[in-house]
Amino acid sequence: MTNDAPRAWQRMLSGRRLDILDPSPLDVEIEDIAHGLARVARWNGQTIGVLPFNVAQHSVIVLDLCLQMKPDWKREWQLAALLHDAPEYVIGDMISPFKGALGGNYKKVEAGLQNAIHVRFGLPAELPEAVEKLIKKADRACAYFEATQIAGFNVDEASKLFPVPKKVDPIQLKILSTEDSQALYLDRFNSLRG
Repeated sequence: MTNDAPRAWQRMLSGRRLDILDPSPLDVEIEDIAHGLARVARWNGQTIGVLPFNVAQHSVIVLDLCLQMKPDWKREWQLAALLHDAPEYVIGDMISPFKGALGGNYKKVEAGLQNAIHVRFGLPAELPEAVEKLIKKADRACAYFEATQIAGFNVDEASKLFPVPKKVDPIQLKILSTEDSQALYLDRFNSLRG
């Protein structure tokens, strides 16, 4: 009988072994992130249409909404917006009520992954509060559009859960394929990295 701890790493398609509990920035690759996020469904897949709405496409929209609110935003913070849900490439997208039920351990794992991702791409491990707030505002605006257009929420119900977006133009969602979302995400990343 062995006392080995359970495996806490995930093999990535790049060949990297990412330790989920103690992630190293050296094991983070943007191709793995884009590949994974394009295959993670938002809303646990409970969206209309044949294709799931994925986290890669959501992340690009959040970046675009940030730029509507702050057009002259530094590229560094634009990259942070694109990467705001990057840990989900390995741990999936859990709906907010479930994240809340899981509590501290989930948040600790997610934060550790986010910090490693930030360091890997030259961002501060922890973002300034003003940057976090703008990304969160754009994320919640995107969630409102998603809820009312593809996730079955009526406007009254969505308005109680997500702030009605202000300072952004309404968007009309068109769900992209996995391949198109992955390519779009990588394209935006590469344009920000110059």
